[in-house]
Amino acid sequence: MEQIPDFIAAEDVDGVRFSWNAIPQSKLDANRLGIPIGAIYTPLKQRDDIQYIDSNPVVCKQPCGGVLNPFSTVNPNGTWVCPICSKYNPLPPSHQGRYLPELDPQNTTVEYILSQKNINPPIFLYVIDLCLSTEDFEALKEQILLSLNYLPPNALVGILTFGKNVEIYEINSIDVTKTYAFNGQKEYTADKISQVLGFVSRDLKNPQLAGNVNSLRFLKNPNEAEYVLSLILENLSKDEWLFKSNQRSLRSTGAALHIAQQFLAEAYPKSGAQIMLFSGGPCTYGPGLIVTNELKEPIRSHHLIESGDAKHYKKAIEFYNKLSRNCNSNGTTVNVFIGAYDQIGLLEMENLVKENGGRIVLSDSFTTSIFKQSLQKFLTSLDANDNLIIGLNSTLEVKASKEIKITGFIGNGLSLEKNDHFVSKTSKSTFGLKGTSAWKLSTIYSNSSFAVFFDLEENLPQNLPSVIIQFVTFYHNVDGTTRLKVTTVSKQIKFQDINRYFDQEAAVVLVSRIAVNKLDSGSAVGEVLKYVDDTLIDFLKRFATYIKNDINTFSLIQEHSLLPQFIYHLKRSQFLQNFNNSPDETVFYRNYLNLEDTNNSLIMIQPTLTAFDQDRFYTLLEQSDDVNDEVEYGEPVLLDSISILPGRILLLDTFFHILIFHGDTISTWKNQGYQNMEEYESFAKFLEIPRLEAANLLVDRFPLPRFIDCNYNDSQSRFLYSKLNPSNSQKNDNFNGLKILTEDISLQDYLTEVQKRVTQG
Repeated sequence: MEQIPDFIAAEDVDGVRFSWNAIPQSKLDANRLGIPIGAIYTPLKQRDDIQYIDSNPVVCKQPCGGVLNPFSTVNPNGTWVCPICSKYNPLPPSHQGRYLPELDPQNTTVEYILSQKNINPPIFLYVIDLCLSTEDFEALKEQILLSLNYLPPNALVGILTFGKNVEIYEINSIDVTKTYAFNGQKEYTADKISQVLGFVSRDLKNPQLAGNVNSLRFLKNPNEAEYVLSLILENLSKDEWLFKSNQRSLRSTGAALHIAQQFLAEAYPKSGAQIMLFSGGPCTYGPGLIVTNELKEPIRSHHLIESGDAKHYKKAIEFYNKLSRNCNSNGTTVNVFIGAYDQIGLLEMENLVKENGGRIVLSDSFTTSIFKQSLQKFLTSLDANDNLIIGLNSTLEVKASKEIKITGFIGNGLSLEKNDHFVSKTSKSTFGLKGTSAWKLSTIYSNSSFAVFFDLEENLPQNLPSVIIQFVTFYHNVDGTTRLKVTTVSKQIKFQDINRYFDQEAAVVLVSRIAVNKLDSGSAVGEVLKYVDDTLIDFLKRFATYIKNDINTFSLIQEHSLLPQFIYHLKRSQFLQNFNNSPDETVFYRNYLNLEDTNNSLIMIQPTLTAFDQDRFYTLLEQSDDVNDEVEYGEPVLLDSISILPGRILLLDTFFHILIFHGDTISTWKNQGYQNMEEYESFAKFLEIPRLEAANLLVDRFPLPRFIDCNYNDSQSRFLYSKLNPSNSQKNDNFNGLKILTEDISLQDYLTEVQKRVTQG
């Protein structure tokens, strides 16, 4: 039997994972797949052995523009055949008669260090909310001061603050702190901002550089201006505008972001600058306002938005969407760090973050570990050369053999409107940003992932063995170099047994992105849930084995067996359901589902549950004499209420939360303090094991998950119960263990209903 490729191993090499790892030969078969052909691509996925090439790439002279790759054919006469368009090209003399790493079969992904240099340094503009509590304000200043030590050595940093008014700080003198104030209720033109800040006309000899040396009064290298920056931050004071107890602070967040964007566009155009917004509450003043400062006016909810009664919503959306387009044209990215129990208007700012590759950190306060460690992690994710893993001013192009066409893109970015021959002109199954083969991503990180969809426009030739798909990512590295990362993959054509080439994990992540995109585009929740069900049923009708009208004959091969339960958990998730989440929280969760790679996205959809049983722990402890990090004390268990047992500890990972749950017996012993008694030392060790496991999960996670340590039937245990399949519910009196109080249908009932619909036709 033919060897099926290892999907996960391929992702480790190329950072790409397909729902279908073979392509059907006929258009009819492609239409009957049920789940579209799609790829999840992670351009900056880190590899220790990636091949760097210190030269410009060899590119096909034909309109395809494909880059020389291992699937190219090099001829003795000094030509090469592009595997994408099958055309001949001359091979440059410098590349003839020598080893070319880009042709090595092992180098399906290479990274070119181009001769073109990025002359602009990485820029970080801190936009700081002054309308905070004293405790939050002092904690925020402390963390920003610490963060300056983590910035790239060649970085420039600036400071902008906002309350009722907006101020930009001059970082020029150690004797006097000079600021330039703007009215938080106004929208200023770029010319007006330049005039106030004293900019002069641009340097025509070097238009990519700052408008003039005057801009350097506001942006300094943190190492060279450490004392001045420290002085400014330490002397920052809270906003002085008074407000009554029945009012909110006057907070001009929209004006601050608008001025920050205009300032960066004038000072360092096309620089790929990072705006770092630190906000502790909603915009209540000026452009982008989401609620007035009167507390009697509630902040918009899902219900108010759906009913059309959120009176500031449409105007705020229009303002932030316009700001997003301006940021995108300049390569500016907005990252939002939230320290508030209340909403700040993240829903209205959604495109401002999403279209430019920004990150979001959501915490209740700037005093929390979630904020502190996430800010540090944001600036300390380094590659093998100790450079911050971040791509600035990035773009992605996808090229493919003429037999397969691009039908859409879902991820953080904007269309470059390149409607060329790679794009499908006839497919009815299009998704997200369609009608283009290129997208502006602005900023990308090591785990920034993008979904690209494909389709056949006609039957494939009988003698065609495979198709070629190439991902080309252009970006500026923070070290000043310009990079081009090229990943080229080949997918074989299959006439039969294509079901064995199905990657159910990648498939459910792609389906989840399509579903969320439909919701973001205005579809009702009910319509999207129906789409998800119909997609699963269409797939099962094609690939399940069954006798019509006999549910007992229904079966799935191993490669498909987990898909129904993935879909079940997706339908119950906060990505498709609004219940118990604010509009801002919904945006936060959906943003990361659209951003993360396959593994992390799958954890969000179907969280992992690990059980630590006492008997197993004590047996392993006796064998090793002491707690050993290499011993697997925990075992994966079903995400089901039957997994809750009195003598067991459970560890739940939802990506956003890490939860340790102690069963009834364990909770009782804990409350009685057995872990503090010398004769029960082994029990203390048992309690510590899940905490060590949880700590390992936090090492590479961004943003830092919320850690919850709870006992049986604590109020916090609701975070676990809400994720479990309620096989033991109030509808089922025959159970062992905990009864889950929910009206949700169980996984077993859902699977039965799906199987009925499939087998009954």
